[in-house]
Amino acid sequence: MSVLKKVFSSYFPLSEYELGKIEPYFKPVSFSKGEFLSKENSAVNQMLIVDEGCLRIYNFKDGKDITQWITCSGELITDLAGFMFDLPGRWNIEFLTDCSGYLITKSQYKKLTNEIDNWSVIENKFIAKCFITLEDRVYSFLSMSAEERYEHFFKYRREIFNHVSQQYIASLLGMTPETFSRIRKKHSS
Repeated sequence: MSVLKKVFSSYFPLSEYELGKIEPYFKPVSFSKGEFLSKENSAVNQMLIVDEGCLRIYNFKDGKDITQWITCSGELITDLAGFMFDLPGRWNIEFLTDCSGYLITKSQYKKLTNEIDNWSVIENKFIAKCFITLEDRVYSFLSMSAEERYEHFFKYRREIFNHVSQQYIASLLGMTPETFSRIRKKHSS
């Protein structure tokens, strides 16, 4: 099964027929480390399914670099508010490694409504899945210690630790690089 079909299957409840209709809308692309999928305060016109590589969603507040999320192979990424509601982008989405994937533009995405009869139902399930991910993240910040957040993230996103700077993971987990380093050292011994 292609990564495109795997990602569709995990985000969207689609039949094989529907998958076949959607696939042509996603074009294979490659990006180099350091390029951006989108930048804050700019129009958000694309969504990417990552085949290989890692990206970081971040912005700055009071001179502090804040990582909102890190996406790697087999995941979908966009600035959702900008993509869905035509708002200016709130986030910078930067390629942390060379990446390949499948890209759809906003105009092509809107055409899916005409291609798939129940697209609005499918899209609602996708957005609900995004919301659940957000709820889980908020809950972890409200109920877990820094060490518990580290352990949880390591358990479910271990591959990121080999490809992404520790300072970005620390920011994502809401801790200083020093705290992250201390916890990581404790867990590796």
